Amino acid sequence: MIKVAVRSLCEFSAREGSIELGSGPSPTSAEGIAGHKKVQASRGENYEAEYLLTGDCLGISLKGRADGYQGALTQNLASSQSLLPVLEEIKTHRGEVSRISESQRQLHWAQLKVYGALLCQRDNLAQVELRLIYYDIGKDAGRASETVLVKQETACALQQFLQQLCQRYQEWHHQEQQHRSLRDQALMHLAFPFTEFRPHQRSLSESVYKAISRGHSLQLEAPTGIGKTLGVAYPALMAMPRYQLDRLFMLSARTTGRQLTLDSLHRLKGENDTVLTVRILELTARDKACVHPDLACHGESCPLAKGFFDRLPAARQAAAERYWLDQSALKQLGAEHQVCPYYLAQEMARWSDVVVADVNHYFDQQALLFSLSQQNEWRSIPLIDEAHNLIERARSMYSASLNQAHFKLVSQGAPMGLKKALSALQRAWSKLISEYEPAAESAGSLLASPSRTLLLAKVPTELNGALQRLNTELIDCLSEQPVAANSAELQNLMFDGMAFLKLAEQFSDHSLCTLTITRRRQGKKWQSSACLAIKNLLPADFLAPRFAHAKGAILFSATLSPARYYHDLLGLPESTCGQRIASPFSAHQVQVKVVKLSTRFHHREASLAGISQRIATHYQARAGNYLVYLSSFAYLEQLH
Repeated sequence: MIKVAVRSLCEFSAREGSIELGSGPSPTSAEGIAGHKKVQASRGENYEAEYLLTGDCLGISLKGRADGYQGALTQNLASSQSLLPVLEEIKTHRGEVSRISESQRQLHWAQLKVYGALLCQRDNLAQVELRLIYYDIGKDAGRASETVLVKQETACALQQFLQQLCQRYQEWHHQEQQHRSLRDQALMHLAFPFTEFRPHQRSLSESVYKAISRGHSLQLEAPTGIGKTLGVAYPALMAMPRYQLDRLFMLSARTTGRQLTLDSLHRLKGENDTVLTVRILELTARDKACVHPDLACHGESCPLAKGFFDRLPAARQAAAERYWLDQSALKQLGAEHQVCPYYLAQEMARWSDVVVADVNHYFDQQALLFSLSQQNEWRSIPLIDEAHNLIERARSMYSASLNQAHFKLVSQGAPMGLKKALSALQRAWSKLISEYEPAAESAGSLLASPSRTLLLAKVPTELNGALQRLNTELIDCLSEQPVAANSAELQNLMFDGMAFLKLAEQFSDHSLCTLTITRRRQGKKWQSSACLAIKNLLPADFLAPRFAHAKGAILFSATLSPARYYHDLLGLPESTCGQRIASPFSAHQVQVKVVKLSTRFHHREASLAGISQRIATHYQARAGNYLVYLSSFAYLEQLH
């Protein structure tokens, strides 16, 4: 019997229709949690939040938590008639509730109906009341923020609905069981793709395998050239069946690193896809995978979004049989089944054994892979290549800035409906500048230098109200006109504002807040503008929960010293081990020669003959492959 989360069952079996994302952003995970708590806190004493429900159907074990439950209550003291038990499902959103698409509502009702079926099954109930609550997190506390939809369903109808969903899932479930069995059998006998390891590569692989077997994270420093990526991937794959691992996430901070990972996995897979029955998926950013970048992601605009979920089952089945799902394969499948390759990849992230992706897919605030790991309770291991880059990447993930000049520029071509909100924001900027400009001047005359940056103890609140209002107006505008002439600029403006407000709520001593005031002469007058930024320095607080959830993590790079520095800044568990692999290279393999030849800009013309002669002489003495590093492309062309 396979265990399936209620949400996962519904997302697989109950989705129909088109992708209808529009341009407005969904609430973040943290905002959603906060919204749920507000609604739950407003209920009565007999209300139980996060109510656990479990049950079986057609050999599938289901588990999930309804957002709220209230048992049958006596209607009044004079009557013994009982009200029905109530289950609530709370969905947070922004903007008008009418903009939530019918396909989304259908999915929300499906989840609530499954909870109702499980409750009736457990308590032998004949009927239950279901309440779908839409909570607008963008509305002020004084305005009505809840929209309540109510249905009373019989146990018989709910059970029939549940069986329909499970029947759709059952065939896939048996296929997945068979795939898992074949995958594990193949990995139990996985062979190293070369006749022998490179020097010290075996020691590296042994360290990785031991760390995974003990459930520990590992900081692995190994020199370039010994085959780190293959040396990490091979033991991690071998460990999957032996330690019941569900997923491996092979993450890199650079596109070139992702390609190196794919090359290593291709060697392990063999020339034929059937040699290694492991589903390997490459995830990329939406703008790199999108077939129609000029169209919005909803059915009325993009032909690949229209009816996407109706065509998804066939595309998903074809993808599951391919095993190797890099971007080329996904585009081919998308063309064959007329579905968006980006969203097909997002779907296959649920069903792939190894996912090759950028670090942000697991570590940023709305990371897909981390969300799926939590939802499905996966035993997963992130393997992070070039891990020394993660600190700077994480800092950028948890930093945000607002530039007054950018808002002013975008406002020039903004729709009329946004003019008031944009003007109000400019007044808020002026108020902010007037409050802090004296401090900037005391730090040094703004006339002598065009800008001054102040380090603030806390995030100023002067912009908050106007920024929240503008975000609400932007959501409404972009929902109504998703393909407006400057919708991309407006969308970026909205995302910048929302990201800043969210990080402002989480501001602590792990980040800095800076205000830069710039003064320039406009005709006879001086004009001031500002930039407000939150800059994360210590990403550990944000990353630690992601490392804690994983069943270990392998961080490998040629540069992870000092180990404690990376350990502390990344928020790694205290049980993390450290390993430094010795270099297979020795000093006698290096020859250093220094020549007195100036390559300064004014001397380059004179240096060309001498450098080209030395290259020719060196090559004639020993033919081979060489690298020549030069200070500019122009200089390279001259030398060539």
